[in-house]
Amino acid sequence: MNYRLVQKRNPQDPEGQRKYYANAVNVGKMTVKSLAKEISGRSSLTRGDIENVLNNFVDVLPTFLKMGMSIQLGDFGTIRLSLSSEGADTPKDFTADMIRHVRVIFTPGPMLLKELDDIEFIEFKLLKEKE
Repeated sequence: MNYRLVQKRNPQDPEGQRKYYANAVNVGKMTVKSLAKEISGRSSLTRGDIENVLNNFVDVLPTFLKMGMSIQLGDFGTIRLSLSSEGADTPKDFTADMIRHVRVIFTPGPMLLKELDDIEFIEFKLLKEKE
């Protein structure tokens, strides 16, 4: 995996010296069509069959998340929603309007994490960068 060094302040010490931290480099996007083609080469299903399943999954996922369900995807991991809100002094003072952010949380499964154990990190340098 490629990374790039980025100079940042430590949030716990905003006045402190800036340090260099690794940031992951995104080298592109995998589309549903490309992913389906890759998977179809490993199974008896066609690219269209797999694309159909993936598109239907994306279509139904929000419905179940809105119901408050977490979606367990086998060894891949779990998807669930998380909320953040303003605080209220008492339960009577709280209204649903105080909810500010809904986030989608993905928790990788043990097998996915194990597959990532042997990741190799390579510093990404642009051609115009000087050493």
